[in-house]
Amino acid sequence: MPEMMYRQALNQALREEMQRDDSVFVIGEDVGEYEGAYRVTEKLLAEFGEKRILDTPISEEVIVGVGIGAAMLGLRPVVELMTINFSLLAMDQIINHAAKIHYMSNGQFSVPMVIRAPEGSGMQLGAQHSQHF
Repeated sequence: MPEMMYRQALNQALREEMQRDDSVFVIGEDVGEYEGAYRVTEKLLAEFGEKRILDTPISEEVIVGVGIGAAMLGLRPVVELMTINFSLLAMDQIINHAAKIHYMSNGQFSVPMVIRAPEGSGMQLGAQHSQHF
């Protein structure tokens, strides 16, 4: 088994799934041109294009909400939040929509979505970027 950094393993897993399944896409802040805050999406924009690697404004609740809607329509979003700290801003979407829509719709909808949010990573990060939940 090859040795690699976590970010390399995540990048490889994303690439493999995106090659295997055209419904998989990545959405989040700086995931495209910047290639992810921690380089997890490195070279994915060049390979898959901006329809499958979607840069967003800084609005975590909207990013997660778009992921939920896309998942309900049959796509497979990988929602990337820059850090786990910002997941608190999207908790209404995560708890009251993503987690409950299947039951609230009597099984008509499911939300096949991944939310990826690094925690406590990196060095020299401020208090808002380095918590461990």
